[in-house]
Amino acid sequence: MKIAISGKGGVGKTLLASLLSKVLFEDGYSVLAIDADPDTNLAASLGFPHPEKIIPISEMKDLIAERTKTQPGKAGIYFKLNPKVDDLPEKYWQETGGVKLMVMGRTKRGGSGCYCPENVLLKALISHLLLSRNEVIILDMEAGIEHLGRATAGAVDKLIMVVEPGRRSIETARTINGLARDIGLHHMAVVGNKVRSQPDREFLISSLPGLEFIGFIPYDPAIVAADQTGLSLFDASQPVTDEVKNIYRRLVPMEQKQTAESSPLKK
Repeated sequence: MKIAISGKGGVGKTLLASLLSKVLFEDGYSVLAIDADPDTNLAASLGFPHPEKIIPISEMKDLIAERTKTQPGKAGIYFKLNPKVDDLPEKYWQETGGVKLMVMGRTKRGGSGCYCPENVLLKALISHLLLSRNEVIILDMEAGIEHLGRATAGAVDKLIMVVEPGRRSIETARTINGLARDIGLHHMAVVGNKVRSQPDREFLISSLPGLEFIGFIPYDPAIVAADQTGLSLFDASQPVTDEVKNIYRRLVPMEQKQTAESSPLKK
């Protein structure tokens, strides 16, 4: 399975990515979580003891220079467009509690030169992870689908848009939905987060007609407290964890799980 998670900043993408990674691992899958959000909070949510010490791939200047045939710190007109990346996961992933993690870091944009060695390496690496790896991949993205393209859209089994009961969150989801369809990504679903009441659920469903909702994560201040104190999110709130388990069951129906028992995705 290859699952991409997107949505407006602050809606709970990283919460879902981290808990879903844990649930999948506990059910026997080999899981590689990818932090492709510039805020890089997934390591902390997964319980890494010193997440601030993890260096994003986009900041590994020597590696980027080696693989793209450029000089560190110098702008180059010519560089390799198909860098070797198949050996990078084993070299640069971190692991805690059985879940593996790679942190991508920021991509360059606009006037800073979008088509640059850093971006080329990141896109090649994410393409390799989605197209060639034999783990479950959970991709925690920023508020968009910048890391995906037509070549990799077909490899994504499900794009999950996380929304909260608010207009800006809904508008971001609509934009992501349109962008995804433009590149041929049609396997989309929605997860509502910070849901306090039945009217919240009804607001979300009515605001995004035609989209499949696969879960509604309840608001629980215990999650906020755990995040502030650095405690495990997985153990912070039983209602939240239970709903993420329900989301997992909807993503992986029983007949698919039975077929997957002998798959190399399993540990």
